[in-house]
Amino acid sequence: MDEQFHQSSMIKDEARRLGFDGCGISLAKYLEEDNSYLTQWLEKNFHGTMSYMENYADKRVDPTKLVEGARSVISVILNYFPSEHPADPEAPVISKYAYGLDYHEVMRKKLRLLLKFINESIAPVNGRGFVDSAPVLDRAWAARAGLGWIGKNSNLISPAKGSFFFIGSLMVNIPLYYDKPIPDFCGDCTRCLNACPTKAIVAPKVIDARRCISYLTIENKGEIDLQFRNQFSNRLFGCDICQDVCPWNRKAIPHHTKEFEPIPGLLGMTRDTWNHMDKEQYKRQFAGSAITRAGYAGLKRNLYFISGNDTIE
Repeated sequence: MDEQFHQSSMIKDEARRLGFDGCGISLAKYLEEDNSYLTQWLEKNFHGTMSYMENYADKRVDPTKLVEGARSVISVILNYFPSEHPADPEAPVISKYAYGLDYHEVMRKKLRLLLKFINESIAPVNGRGFVDSAPVLDRAWAARAGLGWIGKNSNLISPAKGSFFFIGSLMVNIPLYYDKPIPDFCGDCTRCLNACPTKAIVAPKVIDARRCISYLTIENKGEIDLQFRNQFSNRLFGCDICQDVCPWNRKAIPHHTKEFEPIPGLLGMTRDTWNHMDKEQYKRQFAGSAITRAGYAGLKRNLYFISGNDTIE
């Protein structure tokens, strides 16, 4: 046990050296409770057109199906809260996580370096890192590792840092010292439920993606239902409303990751520059950005929807 504690401490120290803002470790085991929640969520079709959520459901709740012999799940978080904000308060709003470069590769690179450290400094391991693009319940593992609790808006909330951070998971086939989950400190607060303009938080910790602005502006590839007209609060790509109103995000501080600094020119864009952006300008402006997930046609659709006008030039 002392050796495992020492090894876990070494991993956490290296994670901090690599720039992560938190690291916790949990036992790799079947997530029975999460499997029940996921099954019910899918049965209610709350995932909308995200059919990939139905795929590999067994892998989402059983780490040994992703990494043979998995014994431990190392969870990490990386702050993305910005120090700068859009100059034009009336410009279409994009989610804070998309100000800089796409976080997937930034996180993957750090996880690869952490795995390399484990192999070279602790023990040869079979391991694999995951960042939001594989069948892994990153928030569930991070909560088990004591990095926070799952809030009523379904985000992981850290009592020290709030919720504006990315989550990564590194599964390895060696035993380590495991952290304990922390209590849920949401209490009676319902600010996120009350603030959601489309009422996507249908119950504490339950999101109907079909009503969620983030889903509707990014994952949704069809037309946006007119029932949501005038409910987007000027959101063009993603939505931070449930996080912005969360009292725990009063503790959010600006990040120190250069890759997450705003893309040049992004925060100076006005409603007019967004509306008149052509496809070539879009490609130049957002190369390497998560905003490309919506595609040029998707952004134009979103602009049309939030403008209330009949056409977008």
